[in-house]
Amino acid sequence: MSELELLTPASFNHALTVLANLDGDLARVLETLGPPPMWKREAGFPTLVQIILEQQVSLAAAKAVFNRLCEIVKPLTPEHFLTLDDGQLRLIGFSRQKSLYCLGLAETIVRGELDLSKLVTMDDHAIRSQLKRIKGIGDWTVDIYLLMALQHRDAFPKGDLGLVIAAQQLKGLTTRPTPVQLEAIAQNWRPWRAVAARILWHYYLNNQGKAVTVYQ
Repeated sequence: MSELELLTPASFNHALTVLANLDGDLARVLETLGPPPMWKREAGFPTLVQIILEQQVSLAAAKAVFNRLCEIVKPLTPEHFLTLDDGQLRLIGFSRQKSLYCLGLAETIVRGELDLSKLVTMDDHAIRSQLKRIKGIGDWTVDIYLLMALQHRDAFPKGDLGLVIAAQQLKGLTTRPTPVQLEAIAQNWRPWRAVAARILWHYYLNNQGKAVTVYQ
């Protein structure tokens, strides 16, 4: 992964200009609301746990569980996470399914089968292959990790509900686009789809509220 393929403050600002010239709907969002936040998270185990918690729930609900976890497990490492039992995880707010997912992730790291630090040097395909071997990590989770933690400039979570709703409204579609349809729309935004996603989330947050997963 070359530095040119990763987002930096300079390339982010450049991408906003490029996308505004490519797409009048995105340009209108930027003109009305200003630029979106760059939204970045630290790469590593805690962020992956947080993204798993955010699967199919609101940001507020996931954040509350994650904050309780961080208060109890200090620092939040795979080794420390594995000291929690099912009852403790349930009290923190983990569902049974997400407990299994996060415990499985922690065990995979502790066994040496996954080194998150090495993902920084891999391309998108290799990262996806590594992470999707773990139960509970699918394309959406990988895409969010690529976009937020690893700052890949063209990562695009085509199944994200916030992006789907924003795209429907901005493009004046009668129905919500499917992930395949949204991916087709996003082709015009390459190689800056991760920046386009931030613009769409920016629009969504300012028009719908914060019920759907969007990243702080």
